[in-house]
Amino acid sequence: MLLASALFLLTLIFVIWQPKGLQIGTSAVIGAILALLVGVVSYQDVGTVISIVWDATLAFIGIIILSMVLDEIGFFEWAAIKMAKLSGGSGNKMFVYILLLGALVAAFFANDGAALILTPILLAKMKYLKMKPLAIFAFLMAGGFIGDSASNPLVISNLTNIVTAGYFDIGFVEYAKNMFLPNLLSIVASIAILWFYFRKDIPLTVDVSELPEPSSVIKNQTMFNISWFFLGFLMLGYFIGDHYHLPVSFFALGGALLFLAIANHYKATKPIMTIRAAPWQVVWFSIGLYVVVYGLKNAGL
Repeated sequence: MLLASALFLLTLIFVIWQPKGLQIGTSAVIGAILALLVGVVSYQDVGTVISIVWDATLAFIGIIILSMVLDEIGFFEWAAIKMAKLSGGSGNKMFVYILLLGALVAAFFANDGAALILTPILLAKMKYLKMKPLAIFAFLMAGGFIGDSASNPLVISNLTNIVTAGYFDIGFVEYAKNMFLPNLLSIVASIAILWFYFRKDIPLTVDVSELPEPSSVIKNQTMFNISWFFLGFLMLGYFIGDHYHLPVSFFALGGALLFLAIANHYKATKPIMTIRAAPWQVVWFSIGLYVVVYGLKNAGL
């Protein structure tokens, strides 16, 4: 028990600390190898872990690749500027609209996708609007928070959702029906609490005329138009997949690769660079850390 606990804590420390740029996946894999060497887990346990996390991990990679392609064509930047313009210059409205956008992105592109994609866009636009540092901090912190608190409505909204749904055999439709109301309440409560906490830092008015027109940031109009139809068909695919009990990753990763191929056809992206930039460390992190955690389970914790 002590050995399993110590190994888990050591792995967690290295994952968070990342000494000398050590990647999170590398730290987790080293922890998993040590768990095997000291007998905390067996090779059979590793196989069990892979059977639990493979679908979630591949689906997550697919969601991030899809998000990256959409980001490259200006999809999310267009949405962020659109929301800012809709506020009509009201700082409070902009705060709420940006959080609603964060909730939408988290729902369809996972909480990590929301943080990775929206944070740099928001930071750039806030600086463009010459907001004060405290205001920028409020928008970024709130945006990051809503990305997690609103990542509950769909199986694909969170890596943990996919693992949980797969482990307990919860279908895509069943999950969505059960989580719709809790997620809605979470969004409303999160926005209310975040606004109350940051209300003094949010500017009353913002000169949104400084922002470019939303259409001007679209880098490939053809792909932008296609993306709406593609996302609709992808969502339909998730529901069809649920009916036939197909893995979520079949549509998430398969759809992402198809979208990447279409984007390449219209010269909207460079596939090799996109695939290289995908968070492959997450694959090793998911498997490695779950193996270490499985050691805690074997120890009776």
